[in-house]
Amino acid sequence: MHANSRVPQSAQTGIHEQLARLLDRHRQAPYLKPYADYNRATFESSMARREALAPAAPLILDAGCGIGASSIALARAYPDHYVIGVDQSQARLARAQSRLRRQEGKAHALPANLDLVRADLVDYWRLLNDAGIHPARHYLLYPNPWPKIGQLARRWHGHPIFPALLDLGGVLECRSNWKIYIDEFCFAVRQLTGHDARCEPYLPHEALTPFERKYLESGHMLYRTVVKCAAIAQTSLRSSSPG
Repeated sequence: MHANSRVPQSAQTGIHEQLARLLDRHRQAPYLKPYADYNRATFESSMARREALAPAAPLILDAGCGIGASSIALARAYPDHYVIGVDQSQARLARAQSRLRRQEGKAHALPANLDLVRADLVDYWRLLNDAGIHPARHYLLYPNPWPKIGQLARRWHGHPIFPALLDLGGVLECRSNWKIYIDEFCFAVRQLTGHDARCEPYLPHEALTPFERKYLESGHMLYRTVVKCAAIAQTSLRSSSPG
């Protein structure tokens, strides 16, 4: 892998001036887009597998897991948890098995406590909420930063799904190589929940995702926030909802 990745380029120099207004609008208007049938079916299948394999194990959600490298690492690091990696690309998920087969000395099967699921995160997050299932840990590792000023609503913290994402609770960790993304993410958490969230420089002992490895090899600064919002998001969001 060539270490020539670029830090996201943007005319933004700080937190987007429209973010606070956008968050208020999303808090007052729950996201009600109908579920896609395939997402509902996928969710039910994944929950049935979890119930059969590890119904009592705490859940780790790896959101936007790509080829599943981070999900595999998390499953091995937390053998007493059940890890679900979710990505919208079946092709990326299929590469997880191929990646394992290419690694000498590694088992040629996914960890028993791991499920890789092809689904739209927007629906999957809401379906988890509807079912009253809350992850113990929740990862958003290097999401697309959408760095142009006009792309704020495409960033997860600017999307109308963000209040529902926070309502899942648990220990939520987001990482990026664009500091503004994490600054905005923290701002959104604070505004919607009143809970403390801080951006911190981060240097992992070992890269958790291929993107993280590429950014490190390219000499990028990495940033993250770890938010312990187990019950705070749920209480705050429900108390602020209309009615």
